[in-house]
Amino acid sequence: MILSSGTKRPKIHSSAYVAPSAIVSGDVTIGSGCAILHGAVVVAEGAPIAIGAECVVMEHAVLKASGGTILSFPLTLGKRCIVGPHAYAVGATIADGCFIAAGAKVFNGARMEAGSAIALGGILHVKSRLAQGTTVPMQHVAHGDPAEIFAPERAGEVAARLDFYADVFNLEAGDDVRARAAETYAKFLRKVHAQDALLDAHANQRPAPRRGEEPPPTQAADVGGVVDAMMLELQEMEARRQESLRKKKS
Repeated sequence: MILSSGTKRPKIHSSAYVAPSAIVSGDVTIGSGCAILHGAVVVAEGAPIAIGAECVVMEHAVLKASGGTILSFPLTLGKRCIVGPHAYAVGATIADGCFIAAGAKVFNGARMEAGSAIALGGILHVKSRLAQGTTVPMQHVAHGDPAEIFAPERAGEVAARLDFYADVFNLEAGDDVRARAAETYAKFLRKVHAQDALLDAHANQRPAPRRGEEPPPTQAADVGGVVDAMMLELQEMEARRQESLRKKKS
């Protein structure tokens, strides 16, 4: 499903594949040779998303950008990256050749340098930088600049260091900050999506054959012609049978 958001509409390279059940909305650019698979959601809400060439966004992954009047979190995915099933990345800068495994999360203002990776269920937290070639192990949390890796049982230490609602929603801390965040975000989303409109589906193209390869032959089966030929043969067989019976009787 391809959607415009206000005056912004996706720009999808003709060689990219977008599954019919994927959602691509707003100021989104998808580069050549990409594959956006079934159930993936790529949504720009007030800030742009740019996906480089030959990236794979797998089933039910979510890529988001968000931008208001004060805070803006565009999302950039470099060339030749993989975003695994059910992964989530929002407002981050992801360099070339990165890998985000199934269920991993990359949050607002985070940066993944070239060739870095986040394993199954790992997290790169708000405003953190994952150095080139570094991997966040399964279920671990990376935080800081450069990021320090925390085991799952130390997640509370990371939470104590964060000022999440100020960094993401520009809200001061308080007992009701979660409720204020919901109210503020709902208002923002209603405004951003008020003029969403369904566009024509992306026309997926068959990949061109490599140099020296011949494209596979295309054969269109004429079912009606086949049926007619079979009926004619059966009629001829029946006529020969009847002629043989008449000769035997005479």
